[in-house]
Amino acid sequence: MISRTQKSARNTLFSVIFQLVTLLCNFIMKTVFETAKTKMGKTVNALVTEYGAIRAGRANPQILDKIQVDYYGVPTAINAMAAVSVSEARILVIQPWDASSIKAIEKAILASDIGITPTNDGKALRIVFPQLTEERRKELVKQVSKYGEEGKVTVRNIRRDAMDKFKAMKKNSEITEDDMKNCEKDVQNLTDKFCDKIDKICADKEKEIMTI
Repeated sequence: MISRTQKSARNTLFSVIFQLVTLLCNFIMKTVFETAKTKMGKTVNALVTEYGAIRAGRANPQILDKIQVDYYGVPTAINAMAAVSVSEARILVIQPWDASSIKAIEKAILASDIGITPTNDGKALRIVFPQLTEERRKELVKQVSKYGEEGKVTVRNIRRDAMDKFKAMKKNSEITEDDMKNCEKDVQNLTDKFCDKIDKICADKEKEIMTI
């Protein structure tokens, strides 16, 4: 027969195991949620970068972010080798810290897809952003809207992946029905938050493009 002491020890062990399993499941739920949040945040950041590369008829230093300069055999970002500033509404000025690199920077800009030829006075490069036509502005707005929709699709796919993980945990009896409902609610709120953020970023960019 099992003594009272043994029964007590066994019950204590079961209790500890149950608590550990509960803690582990809670940790997994939190990890799934935080992973989804991080991925959604990266999606928004990627969208901001994409929008920054769109010429809206105004000087925008972000348009140079994707350009890499061959600096002594090492691909280097322009803002890592020059001071980039906006001198006027439509003029971007690039002043290399190493004057000998100005030709390499100019070459990289010409080889890029920004579609603007810089002027070179030997000390600095100037990029003059041309005024956009009404037709071109409308085309860019469509492009911005397309990027925004793609961003929201990505966010919703991240939500789906998170929910699939929670459903698998529920199927394996690792979480309760209430846990499942709370997870679904939290992830949906997170999805709505990031989709709203994308809508705002998109609207701001469209406004910038259409403002003459």
